[in-house]
Amino acid sequence: MSGQVVVLRDAALLAEAAAARLVTRLVDVQAARGHAHVVLTGGGVGIATLAALARAAARDAVDWSALDVWWGDERFLPAGDPERNATQARSALLDAVPLDPARVHEMPASDGPHGDDVDAAARVYAAELAAAAGPGSVDGPWPGVGGAVPAFDVVLLGVGPDGHIASLFPEHAGVGVTDRTVIGVQGSPKPPPTRVSLTLPAVNAAREVWLLAAGAEKAPAVGRALAGAAASSVPAAGAQGTDLTLWLLDRAAAGTLAAPSRIP
Repeated sequence: MSGQVVVLRDAALLAEAAAARLVTRLVDVQAARGHAHVVLTGGGVGIATLAALARAAARDAVDWSALDVWWGDERFLPAGDPERNATQARSALLDAVPLDPARVHEMPASDGPHGDDVDAAARVYAAELAAAAGPGSVDGPWPGVGGAVPAFDVVLLGVGPDGHIASLFPEHAGVGVTDRTVIGVQGSPKPPPTRVSLTLPAVNAAREVWLLAAGAEKAPAVGRALAGAAASSVPAAGAQGTDLTLWLLDRAAAGTLAAPSRIP
């Protein structure tokens, strides 16, 4: 595994740079294998990246019909709720490109067939991941359904001020789960309290993991993660791609780093 830190001037430029890199990555993967899997994130920088991609002249270089879209986590709210990551992603980008609806894998909503049973919703998403895991899938140590995930080509992760990624929070039970690919999160320290999230093993099955952070309030967590903090206290420190771990930061978020550069 190799890691790299890239520092951009500000949050706006960070979103533009992430969007440009994502286009290149998806085009390269599709040229090699015909299709690609991407995992999206919410949050300010994550959604700004999708909006930047929607504006990019190069966006049509991607074969959107041959792209599977997943999410790293979701707020367990009714379908179409403006706070849901999927709703925001559709507004920023997804509704503007010719995706195959069958390849857009939203996490279940709280008004779905399982109602307010967030653990059932997590099992449904784990089953969907396992069903999509064909040749090139990543088999984990999980028995039965949830024991495999597609070989994600890129997982995008926003980093919170506390170092959380997806809905995996410091010292919260979910960050230590290793026997499932997807979990229901209850009692989240960040509202809303109920969420669905990939686990760290599922994230780390990705070929490339990109961590995005902007703002001075993120700097302490970024510094701790890159210094090798335990994932239990800084979940971002536990996110690693099998081929590449890429940190995309603005100058403020990189403020505690002595010399942002390639990480051994």
